[in-house]
Amino acid sequence: MLVDSHCHLDFEVLNRDLESVIQRAFDNNIGLMQTICTKISGFDKIYKLSESHNKIFCSIGNHPLNLVEEGVIKAEEILKFTNKPKVIGIGETGLDYYYSKDNEKVQKESFIEHIIAAQESKLPIIVHTRSADKDTVEILKKYMKIKKFSGVIHCFTASQWLANECVDMGFYISASGIVTFKNAKDIQQIFKKIPVEKILLETDAPYLAPVPMRGKDNEPAYLKYTAEFMAKLLDLDLNNFIDITTKNFFNLFNKAKV
Repeated sequence: MLVDSHCHLDFEVLNRDLESVIQRAFDNNIGLMQTICTKISGFDKIYKLSESHNKIFCSIGNHPLNLVEEGVIKAEEILKFTNKPKVIGIGETGLDYYYSKDNEKVQKESFIEHIIAAQESKLPIIVHTRSADKDTVEILKKYMKIKKFSGVIHCFTASQWLANECVDMGFYISASGIVTFKNAKDIQQIFKKIPVEKILLETDAPYLAPVPMRGKDNEPAYLKYTAEFMAKLLDLDLNNFIDITTKNFFNLFNKAKV
């Protein structure tokens, strides 16, 4: 059984024919999906979606690129949602300086509030980091010293240094369809050096469809292509690799039950 640890089933391109998307996922050995919150203002829709299927769970959080619209939500506000049975993670949160560093201060404030919520709720944090390796590691290490928490670097595209630092902190590293791209040689080499017990799989659907579906709208059913590529990359039996990454997911997101 595969687990899509990070997808966006509430996004229009998937949501408009959601039952078909979900059925194709089940038909392709996807046993569980986590649909990720990127705007707390849209959480109700996401939660209702998670309640509609026993194999769909969700997170609670604000994406760093949505903060102009959403603002910084305090940890105590995030914590109001964490006791809901289908909420298994905090995020996605983090830092994204790819387009601009103009709201760097606000992004850091939001990231820290999500970390505090993860510390208090004991739910894992889902970290988005783009062009922000140094600040991401700095903040994670600082707050890890205050109170331990767990998490995942989702859709990994960062440096070997960030991977090493985060694995040393106990974090997991998630492979998306990007790892299958021809121009992703550096990322592929980094994944070869990450302990397989620290690897998760995700689609980030509807984005980043893996080869051979690249260019199409992504969906959870396509996770099998990333799994096949990663197993070959790491020279592991496919079924064994799937079993390991699924176990990894439940070790981290231990509130999820199937």
